Amino acid sequence: MSQPDPFSTSPVLLGGDNRSGTTLLSIVLDSHLDLVAGPEIDFLEPPNLGPHILGAIDLLSADSRLMGASKNTIDPFWYDGTHFVVQCRRFGLDFDDVRELVSKVMVVTGNDIVSFADRCHLINEIGELRRTHSGAQRWGLKLQRKITRVDDFARLWPRAHFVHIVRDGRDVAASHLRTVPDWGYLTIADAAQGWFEVVSRPHRIAPPGRYLEVRYEDLVSSPRTTLAAILDHLGLPWDEAVLRHAEYEHALFEQPHDHPAAEAAGKPLHQGRIGRHVQDLTPAQISEFEEIAGSELARLGYLSASTPSGDA
Repeated sequence: MSQPDPFSTSPVLLGGDNRSGTTLLSIVLDSHLDLVAGPEIDFLEPPNLGPHILGAIDLLSADSRLMGASKNTIDPFWYDGTHFVVQCRRFGLDFDDVRELVSKVMVVTGNDIVSFADRCHLINEIGELRRTHSGAQRWGLKLQRKITRVDDFARLWPRAHFVHIVRDGRDVAASHLRTVPDWGYLTIADAAQGWFEVVSRPHRIAPPGRYLEVRYEDLVSSPRTTLAAILDHLGLPWDEAVLRHAEYEHALFEQPHDHPAAEAAGKPLHQGRIGRHVQDLTPAQISEFEEIAGSELARLGYLSASTPSGDA
């Protein structure tokens, strides 16, 4: 099988484990004049992506109440498609935009948008349309946990830059267990293994010079320095607007649809949730997490509970 032609575009692709600050980072970067950054658009499911999205648009057009539907309030068969369309709406595309792009890609590819490359083709069309409409130089999207496939994305987008935001895995575990128990990690072991998987692989397989790892803790405690490093990595000039993201309009604020990070992302950068695991997890839970994922905690500069601060 021949390799698909790479895209000539230069997206900014953001990744990280769920509850690591990816939404906050995307909103902050979206404030930059030269970058329009959107939410996560999950495009790896279902198998026949094109027809499924078109059917979801028809469904949402007939009943707008489904825009805020969850897996518990909609036929599970339609969840992936409706969520795709809702996220496109958050990125500034209306039903007709999405329908036109899906139909276009189905014609160009000659199929129902099945392969990984064809799915990325649709995402590229979505990003380019949004960039054109906004007048920005570059577009960006959240890959979320799909950052573990950074090498696959890098081959298709040879001009893309990747920013991976990492957060203390114990805080991630606490956030899952306390904030999103309906869909997040259910146990400490699951959280440790899942977090380890997301943070341990990308930095080893990413293309040199195109991948940047950023700690959530640094973003909220030293925003100017951290954001300057991110913008330098992206080749974008400094813009004071990234320090005032909460003052601007963003689609997520207008259409939260129960997004667990919407309220926090709408506030100025603050350090309030750093180290939450100390209060939210038991010593036994912290120890269990560190036993499983301690090597990556250490690599990223997070002290273990048994390490005296003077030994850092």
